[in-house]
Amino acid sequence: MNIVVTVKQIPDPNVAPQLDGNRLKRTGVAGVLDPGDEFGVEAGLQIAAAHGGEVTVVSMGPAQAMEAVRKALSMGATKGVLVSDDALQGSDALHTARVLAEAIKNTGFDLIISGVESTDGYTGVVPQMIASILDIPSATFAKSIEINGDTVKINRQTEKGYDEVEVQMPCVITVTAGVNEPRYPSFKGIVEAKKKPVDEPGSPVAGESTSQNVESVNDAPQRGAGEVVEDDGSGAAKIADFLAQAKVI
Repeated sequence: MNIVVTVKQIPDPNVAPQLDGNRLKRTGVAGVLDPGDEFGVEAGLQIAAAHGGEVTVVSMGPAQAMEAVRKALSMGATKGVLVSDDALQGSDALHTARVLAEAIKNTGFDLIISGVESTDGYTGVVPQMIASILDIPSATFAKSIEINGDTVKINRQTEKGYDEVEVQMPCVITVTAGVNEPRYPSFKGIVEAKKKPVDEPGSPVAGESTSQNVESVNDAPQRGAGEVVEDDGSGAAKIADFLAQAKVI
């Protein structure tokens, strides 16, 4: 089974973000493999171990994004693909999906696994766009994955619990943080990762990148003061009325 996991390098979320003009600065700052993508890599590795096959990680980003690819390889992935092209800087979600989809198609795949959304962008639409471009089904928010032949069954996390969803491979699956516990790279894995193959093609999509134009960046407004409810015997009723007005109950 050829399993592809999409990964992304992001500025370290534990460090205050820096801006390059009106864009998030990505070069010359500490970067890490997106924590959400670690769950996708782990899911791919577990499936490959249980059903046979190999895991290829595919990424798009500046040259330093190789660090994120190598991190995934040190966890156990077999090989990597990094699409790095200056023309792709500032690409929007759709163009990112087109580039990744073309790179994945060139790699070959049976199953594509992604995180639900990137920690630095939060669009949450790229995996579904990849599925649409490749004309394959997708299933999202998987908290568990079961493979039976060419069928993938997931428990799809919802606000009220989960739904059971089945799709036929090839397909795209997005995984939540509750799907597994990502492994830590071993010293041996880190050493071996340096020797594993990583393909570095230019942009596989012809034509000009569709870039986002960020007009301005403003600080988020301060959270307003809350309302204190004095419990004079009617506190519970006041809280219930407030929740009813907010349509929580």
